[in-house]
Amino acid sequence: MTIEILQTHKLLASCEAALAERYTVHKLHEIEHKAGWLAANGARIRAHAGSGVQADLMDKLPNLEIIASFGVGYDNIDIAGAKARNIRVTNTPDVLNDAVAELTVGLMISLARRIPQSDQYVRRGKWPSGNFGLLSELTGKTVGILGLGRIGKEIATRLQAMKMRVVYHGRRQQPHTPYIYYDDLEDMARDSDWLVVIAPGGKGTEGIVSRQVLEALGPDGYVVNVARGTLIDEPSMLELLQNGGLGGAALDVFVDEPEVPEAFMHLQNVVLSPHQGSATHQTRDAMGALLVANLDRHFAREPLISAVV
Repeated sequence: MTIEILQTHKLLASCEAALAERYTVHKLHEIEHKAGWLAANGARIRAHAGSGVQADLMDKLPNLEIIASFGVGYDNIDIAGAKARNIRVTNTPDVLNDAVAELTVGLMISLARRIPQSDQYVRRGKWPSGNFGLLSELTGKTVGILGLGRIGKEIATRLQAMKMRVVYHGRRQQPHTPYIYYDDLEDMARDSDWLVVIAPGGKGTEGIVSRQVLEALGPDGYVVNVARGTLIDEPSMLELLQNGGLGGAALDVFVDEPEVPEAFMHLQNVVLSPHQGSATHQTRDAMGALLVANLDRHFAREPLISAVV
């Protein structure tokens, strides 16, 4: 008997093709009258492929067994609601570690050397009037990593190769990690030249990079966010970038993305990126394959590869 699954957003083409080979896929985002369709067909759905699943949708899918999320973060899934309904949840970790780490280093170099701005300097014909100016480099600087998980460790390894000193803050010290641990984020920011934010999103970390943390980082400090926009007090960061209280920011994520505050567009001490940490062909294909593999394991009654709950 064919297993019916639900999609609520568009997925990668290779992932959608693999799902269609194995399951009967219903694409809710392409259905005009969604509420009526769910009322008539929701009881047939046994799996959800994608992300962004809250309790109200779970209630409309009474026989839902598993949510296979496309992405490592799962803060946009009601995990408590899934647990209460005995719904399994999986994500796609590890396969995107290298891509996000590479982008992080790229953002840092771009900010330190103002690569996007210098590109525009040349394109606009300004070079004949004078050189672009002297900037900074990563060598010899201290980087504090907020969130030394799988991706954080990959970032740390790459930044050590850039001759940076690595320190970190997290919920707990990791005893076999060769970096200095700070149990206070503000103290770490004060002692760091760079702050890299790569902690999970959600209520527990919302606003963790507060105004006080940013002020501790100071006018010569740089913040890089490749996690979730909600981890940083965005209005305070913007104000400090404008008044010189913070040296610069490289941002791949924002609070209300894809909407970005207009004021960021007028700053020369920022590098902006459209949430593309894992946006490579190799990584996205691997993420889709892992999503499908988790579904296959579940319906074969085999252990899940990357279970969240």
